[in-house]
Amino acid sequence: MSATSTLAMTHLVPLAAKDLDENKVTPGLLGFVVFALIGVAVWLLMKSMNKHMNKVDFEEEPQPGEARATASPKGAAAPKAKGERTA
Repeated sequence: MSATSTLAMTHLVPLAAKDLDENKVTPGLLGFVVFALIGVAVWLLMKSMNKHMNKVDFEEEPQPGEARATASPKGAAAPKAKGERTA
């Protein structure tokens, strides 16, 4: 190796072993693996939840006033609820 290539390597890698602070805590490989596993687990849980939510068949029950209006025959006025005003 020539002197210029060695000098270029030291500029590209600013954290040499002598510059590394022994008291600094970094997550390292184990931290990355744990974080990645948590991410994969969340993705799988969301995928499963979406599958289960798509199975739910929810039909909203009509309001009590709407049930009488739709149940009455054509042409007949629906009975008025207590306290209901005419327009």
